[in-house]
Amino acid sequence: MSVSADKLITGVNVKEFFKDSVVDALKNQHVDACESTVFYVVNLLCHFARVDRLFEWTSEGFTLQPLALLYRDAVEATSSAHKIRALRRLGDVSLFISGILTGSLERKPVDINYYIAMGGNAYRSLSDNVLEDDHGRGWGEVFHELAEKFSVFVEVLNEVGDRSELDSDQDILRLYDEWTRNNSPRAAMKLRRLGINVSADATSQSRH
Repeated sequence: MSVSADKLITGVNVKEFFKDSVVDALKNQHVDACESTVFYVVNLLCHFARVDRLFEWTSEGFTLQPLALLYRDAVEATSSAHKIRALRRLGDVSLFISGILTGSLERKPVDINYYIAMGGNAYRSLSDNVLEDDHGRGWGEVFHELAEKFSVFVEVLNEVGDRSELDSDQDILRLYDEWTRNNSPRAAMKLRRLGINVSADATSQSRH
């Protein structure tokens, strides 16, 4: 499967759109957050606005790795840099899924509390790890705030998702699951509109 660079939001400056959306949501919900944390969350949304950055190639095909496997990557990391990358991936994916793609969790064996716990713990561990490095102290404070206010930021991103229409109306995970299980032409067409080019070969590979 090849993935295009098309973004889910077009015709506007994506970064400015998300910045305005996050700032408005924080104000509406009376949430205080440091400027660096807001900057991080905005960049996280921009990063995952390209769907190929949410999914990964695995032995099962092009899919979203379970949080348990992301956690295993962090635990089994052979270097500090690898551990930090794995923890950040775990925290970021947990926050994006639970905040923006909340609807997809209704069809999963785990609920949103699992994502909140995994994401919060990932950011907490990440904060501890980067604080050991003088160059990472600023980011350590960001990850600490994300850990302490993870469920709060989930609510903030819920509001951002409503505004950007990146919620259950365009549920990438549901469409991807429908396509891989049933090879649905309708799901394939919607995925292509979202920037994922699908093929029969990739469907076949993902089933093994």
